[in-house]
Amino acid sequence: MKIGLLGGSFNPAHGGHRHISLAALKRLGLDRVWWLVAPQNPLKSTDGMAPIDERLKTARKVAGDRRIVATDIERSLGTRYTADTLKALSSRCQGHRFVWLMGADNLIQISAWRRWQEIFKIVPVAVFDRPNYGYKALAGEAAWRFRRQRLPQAKARLLADRQAPAWTFLWIPLSATSATEIRRKRAEEGIRRTRNKE
Repeated sequence: MKIGLLGGSFNPAHGGHRHISLAALKRLGLDRVWWLVAPQNPLKSTDGMAPIDERLKTARKVAGDRRIVATDIERSLGTRYTADTLKALSSRCQGHRFVWLMGADNLIQISAWRRWQEIFKIVPVAVFDRPNYGYKALAGEAAWRFRRQRLPQAKARLLADRQAPAWTFLWIPLSATSATEIRRKRAEEGIRRTRNKE
């Protein structure tokens, strides 16, 4: 099977995650997309982080497609960093072809991830445009470092069968939904409710 891996906190999962996943299934010719709901992103604060079981439950509701599977496999693998997760999955699931999925915003800051270059060397990578990030991502360190391994988006369906390092950038219809914005709106709504009760 060809499986896309979308990692993150999913705090909370939302339509933007689903949008990228459906685009990946179609544009990359994938059989499944696994949402890897992280116990705790090493680069994010624990402040405001919902418990993993709550995030996983929400992700399963939001997925809305049998081909999109929300999982806490990183918890059972005991991995904390993406490079370690990809190594573990690649060795345990040798019958599958994995592709790492990420938004353009993550490509911009991936050089802050532990052993980020290994990620590109373990599995192919598909990067999806996000509002206001596409061109900046393509001018960033990771895109420059692996510029010779970039596959044109017209050949994106070949990516899962390529030997890493290989990656592509996909210009897709944009979804402005973000978990940060959802949390901000929820917090504002909570403040309004509190004020109304006073």
